[in-house]
Amino acid sequence: MKNTQQRGAAFLFQPVMLADLFTPEALTAEQRAIARTARDFATREAHPQRAALARHEWDISRRLLRQAGALGLLSAEIPEEYGGLGLDKVTATVITQEMARAGASFGLSYGVHTGISSLPLVYFGTSEQKRRYLPALVSGEWVGAYSLTEAGSGSDALAARTTARLSPDGRHYVLNGTKQWTTNGGFADLYVVYAQVDGAGFSSFLVERGFPGVSTGPEEKKMGYDGSSTVSVILDNVQVPVENLLHQAGKGHQVAFNTLNLGRFKLAPACLGGGITVLGLATRYAAERQQFGRSLSSFPLIQQKLADMAIRLYGLEATTYRLAALLEAAMGGLDLVGDTSATAPTALAEYAIECSIAKVLATETLSAIVDEAVQIHGGYGYMREFEVENAYRDSRVNRIFEGTNEINRLLIPGTLFRRGARGESPVTEGLALGRAALVGAASDAPATLPDAGRALFWAVAALALEQFPQGLEAEQEVQAVLADIAIETFALESALGRAAAATAADNRQATLHTDLADAFANDAFRRLAARVEGVLGYLQADDQMQQRCAALLQPAHTPVDRIGLGRRIAAAVVAADGWPL
Repeated sequence: MKNTQQRGAAFLFQPVMLADLFTPEALTAEQRAIARTARDFATREAHPQRAALARHEWDISRRLLRQAGALGLLSAEIPEEYGGLGLDKVTATVITQEMARAGASFGLSYGVHTGISSLPLVYFGTSEQKRRYLPALVSGEWVGAYSLTEAGSGSDALAARTTARLSPDGRHYVLNGTKQWTTNGGFADLYVVYAQVDGAGFSSFLVERGFPGVSTGPEEKKMGYDGSSTVSVILDNVQVPVENLLHQAGKGHQVAFNTLNLGRFKLAPACLGGGITVLGLATRYAAERQQFGRSLSSFPLIQQKLADMAIRLYGLEATTYRLAALLEAAMGGLDLVGDTSATAPTALAEYAIECSIAKVLATETLSAIVDEAVQIHGGYGYMREFEVENAYRDSRVNRIFEGTNEINRLLIPGTLFRRGARGESPVTEGLALGRAALVGAASDAPATLPDAGRALFWAVAALALEQFPQGLEAEQEVQAVLADIAIETFALESALGRAAAATAADNRQATLHTDLADAFANDAFRRLAARVEGVLGYLQADDQMQQRCAALLQPAHTPVDRIGLGRRIAAAVVAADGWPL
């Protein structure tokens, strides 16, 4: 794999080097073979069970997880010493993407089990904890769940009221409280539970279902994800051995937040795989459905919808695999056999900003795709017997869990500025560039779309901090604008870099790559520009500053024929019966 090591948020300070950009086209033969194994399992074994899972036949969920374990699909990120395969983040990303073909419900059960339930052990567990629990999780004999949320503490996770009191003999923590919305909770064997330890604070515990006092509530009646288990976990004087404290007392936030960083990232390949599946459903329906004596797919407006779906997926896929390689560069050097709790937090947090970017981009991409797919299906898209209706309902919660998109938008600039205050990121230099851009000459306008995105981020940040020198914590709308500039910049640079790499490698589909990237970058920059223009009045930018921002919004690039691009891309989508790459 290419050496992609760089500091988090580096994309806001400098252009990506093509040689450092990992793209899906660089997947190895072994990774592609693993992808085929995951795809075959998802489509042949798991997807046909969607109706049974919707009836809450959890024995089937457990059987499918055991089958996945036998194929090695639960063990990519688990060290070999504990029964895993010890593979890299890119390979794990490939598996997660393909498992989405099983349907969102089983994909969620799989994702929670292999992600936020198993990885806390991998990164924060002791050697003994790993030996005790990881082999059973790897095989699928045990199922994992993650219990963080409470009725009074959703986004404000540290306000949890579940308590953990050390017993007088010092051998147990006694847990009391109720956790809600625990995925896999109805049939899980091991829960990662968070509670407040008297005198020590927010902490993490490994709680077995078999511990006396552990029970679960009824299955929640949800809008979507009908085939996944979601219950409350009730802890009534549960005696948890002190050996099951995960990490350190009072440092549960390191486990929770760093696990959520990975969970946010893992939503990207899951949504990508779901989006590719839905594009296929919409394309095949449009080709088969006849109206006015011709197929729906022959109508230009339907073609543009199919093209728009593919364009969004291209940007998401480029972003996902670029970030997967960055995460591997940050975490691949950790020795996960022993106790890595001292070094894991720094590695896991390095790309927290990019993980939030991926989460927002992925979930909003999938929402747009399923919405258009329902529209293409017309009235049938509103009927339960069509899979696209289920996909529409399933997609909605993605913008809520793993931190709402609003929270993640606040995290993007907030994390960056906190790092700058600690001297961990060159924010001061970035703000200086932003101030210079606001008073520079028109001839200094950036030459590329990514450069324009970077310049606009720092120009808006400098203008905002001049207006609000006390900081932007109370200016959530401004923070959201900065977040959107960062999201669009990272994504459009990823798409353009991917197309450039395809051209440099003489990829046989290089022309299609270029079309998809040009369309994505054009659309992303238009969204970015609209966000910038919308905030300038609030920031009381004078005429000169408004003119300078307008100049930054006019980078030297060839205007694209968006309609023509859409028609060419749609032709490739229809010819491929869906995703054309």
